[in-house]
Amino acid sequence: MSVFARFAPRLQQAIVSRLGWSSLRPVQEEAGAALLAGDNAIILAPTAGGKTEAAVFPVLSQLADDEPDGIGALYVAPIKALLNNQADRLGLYTEMIGLRSFAWHGDTPNHSRRQFLGEPAQLLMTTPESLEVMLLSARVDESKLFADLRTVIIDEIHALAGSDRGAHLMSVIERLARISRHDVQRVGLSATVGNPKAILTWMQGTSSRSGRVVSPPSQPRPRQILVVHRRDLPELSHDAARVAAGRKSLLFCQSRSTTEAVAEHMRRAGIAVFVHHSAVSREERQLAEERFHHSGDACIVCTSTLELGIDVGDLDRILQAEAPDTVSSFLQRMGRTGRRPGQASNTTFLCETTEGVLQAIALVELAKAGWVESVELDHRCWPVLIHQVLAMALAGDGITGEDAWEHLARVPDFQGIHRAEYDRLLAWMVRDGSLRLAGGRLVLGPKAERRFGRKNFMELFAVFSSPQTYTVQAANGRPLGSLSQAFVDRLVDGISSFLLGGRAWAVLHVRHNDRRVIVEAAPRGRQPTWGGFLPQFLGLDLCQHIRSVLLSETHYPYLDDAAWEVLTDQRAFMREVISSERGNAEFDNGEIRWWTFAGGRINATLRYALEAVAGDWQVSSDNFLVKIRGAAVGRDRFRNALGRLREPEFWEDERLWAQVAESLPGYRLSKFQPLMPPWIEREVVASYLLDVGGAWRWLSKGETHLPRLPDSIRTLTVSDAERITQLPEAPAELPLLRREEDRPLIWVRTPSQLTEAVAALASESVVGLDVETTLARRTLCLIQIAGREATYLIDALELPDLEPLSQLLASGETTKLIHYASFEREVLGRQGFVLDGVVDTREVSIRLRRGASGHSLREVCARELGVELDKREQTGDWTRRPLAESQVTYAALDAEVLLRLFAHFEEVTHTLPTASP
Repeated sequence: MSVFARFAPRLQQAIVSRLGWSSLRPVQEEAGAALLAGDNAIILAPTAGGKTEAAVFPVLSQLADDEPDGIGALYVAPIKALLNNQADRLGLYTEMIGLRSFAWHGDTPNHSRRQFLGEPAQLLMTTPESLEVMLLSARVDESKLFADLRTVIIDEIHALAGSDRGAHLMSVIERLARISRHDVQRVGLSATVGNPKAILTWMQGTSSRSGRVVSPPSQPRPRQILVVHRRDLPELSHDAARVAAGRKSLLFCQSRSTTEAVAEHMRRAGIAVFVHHSAVSREERQLAEERFHHSGDACIVCTSTLELGIDVGDLDRILQAEAPDTVSSFLQRMGRTGRRPGQASNTTFLCETTEGVLQAIALVELAKAGWVESVELDHRCWPVLIHQVLAMALAGDGITGEDAWEHLARVPDFQGIHRAEYDRLLAWMVRDGSLRLAGGRLVLGPKAERRFGRKNFMELFAVFSSPQTYTVQAANGRPLGSLSQAFVDRLVDGISSFLLGGRAWAVLHVRHNDRRVIVEAAPRGRQPTWGGFLPQFLGLDLCQHIRSVLLSETHYPYLDDAAWEVLTDQRAFMREVISSERGNAEFDNGEIRWWTFAGGRINATLRYALEAVAGDWQVSSDNFLVKIRGAAVGRDRFRNALGRLREPEFWEDERLWAQVAESLPGYRLSKFQPLMPPWIEREVVASYLLDVGGAWRWLSKGETHLPRLPDSIRTLTVSDAERITQLPEAPAELPLLRREEDRPLIWVRTPSQLTEAVAALASESVVGLDVETTLARRTLCLIQIAGREATYLIDALELPDLEPLSQLLASGETTKLIHYASFEREVLGRQGFVLDGVVDTREVSIRLRRGASGHSLREVCARELGVELDKREQTGDWTRRPLAESQVTYAALDAEVLLRLFAHFEEVTHTLPTASP
């Protein structure tokens, strides 16, 4: 039976008669099957691909068959504009089957809210912040309203996952899940996301329903791409006006100031231009959307405010000033076009800078390869945990610390925070005055009341804060937008003028008492400034692809002549600099320029690490470069410093990173920072600016010109019993260790394969053993065991039960060679295994080579065997399946090389190292 045939009869009839549909799209068929089966689901489809209906139709069908008592389904949008945009569509879908919908957000009139609370609609549309307000409002009977809630639909989920607002939403949904008598079904919608399974796991939270990713193959759509380069902003704007003439188009800019400047130039060229960004008033933005929607010849110049699925009608062109930061944004924006039959999706990049041209090429090439960024999830989201504690303390007569923790521990974004840390935070907040204890319950303290108590605590409900601004108002009272405090401080009554909404305004009066700027139209104005201090970090993959573009000879057909000339010149300039996989360093008059192309957060991490190592260096960084200055800057010191950075022990030194955290700048990343203890504030800032795991993975990757061993190895004096008088000589250039070509590699993924592997290994006298885990949580992913003739890769993520290994691991008859065995004991111990008959090759190295500089497996292999062990995959993603070939080789070698080390140590000592229990 088709999904359509399973819909409620009145929904079937309405789809045919009211909408005129003759069939469902593939994504709607697949999503309908998942949701009607009761699964949680992430639904992926291109912009205008029908994913809203894919989620809403099966949900409405179930509500029509069994009408809820109160709210039965919740639709959550990340922004009000999207919510308002969907209101008519979802209103039609509910009305045509005899149900009701209601949109509740900050602009919803009070009388409409009262009417809704008296007679709730079956479908509620809202934002995360408005949902929080409802749950905290004394007027809302949450138990009655949400007791029959069955489904939550989260639109544009990629815009929320991994962010403070996403953590906030998950916390609110978990509160609703405790109110509802159902296991609330969760549905996420997105056009582009690189790790949908991880987003699904995050979204499911405590739901016990099965989960499914719905992502049917999409039909290839024609795309038109053009990258042009222009000398300056006026020339760029003139070209934009030429392309936009006679068409409906959006022109995306990367900043509000660029938006204003471009709009003014285009308006002078005679183009009907509207401006859309967060500093333009809500009324002006809505007016722009309405006029544009009904126009056939206009351009909206905007920031990312129109990137999400807000419908502004059929578009002819997407223009982009410079390039967005991610492939996801590029695809979202381009997806706004090509919706009419016969029309191609298109984007024209208008680049003023060399970086813009390179970034645009890299984005296009990554998108062509089908690559999209993964959303980075955060399991230690301190700002929102503090926000939620305050919100629960504000509700009713407060909450006990135990009850608050019971809820918070259910939220995925807080599950990396331990109970002892939480208790320590509460104690600090009580001492600091943010909270106070009243009868054993936490209530808001005086510090939090002073900061958030205005307007009935409305400032508390949003997890993000708006900068201090002045409202700009026309003389007739019409609101036009907002300006930053710093810009307003430079305005003079009757003299100053500025741009806002793409128009020039003359200042009549600056009213500081109520933070207003009264203006009238003016012939010209200067560009305003807005707050914005955070660095714009590009990701590692994008930066590395820019590097690949520079190193290649590819001719990209979508470049105009000027852009091609820019690329050719930049290739000639940079090719010698970036020949190494990790870039080369330029040395020039007391300055080192290390071209890494590693991205903003990794480069920032390298910056602080180098400062910690050197002490007297001045280090700066951007997305592509780490720059070092200082009187004592030189090749040898730089080489030695990078050698320190390549030591695993360096990155594991918590004392060092506490020192680094102390030197981090005082970025204001959250409005809750003033309530944070110093140790949490340092972690929050560091987690935004730094990527320790990413930096180590990058340093461990690829060819290297960094020192593998110390320049000199001193002679040791040891006891005659050990019969070793000096460390072996190591060649300056070491050959890379490779696997024996004819050595079998046996995967173990099923119970029967595990039984056979254990039987074969039980006859071995000596085996090499290693494990691979996730970097942060040490989750066991793979167990490698190398015997005399074959190596076994035991997939711990595929096998339902590893118990058959227990006898082998506990047997003293088979010697297990392990390097740094305490780690394996810890990881395998969590699985209930006991290790016996262990020889720790690290301990053997320490005992035999007293005074040697290091005893990591790489260093021991270099010193003892004269080979280089490739450690690039040491911190790779071991949860993905299938593993990359490089990961498989790495994993096998880590076990196999232990057999060679064992034989080597036996030869040089003439004594078999003793196994330990």
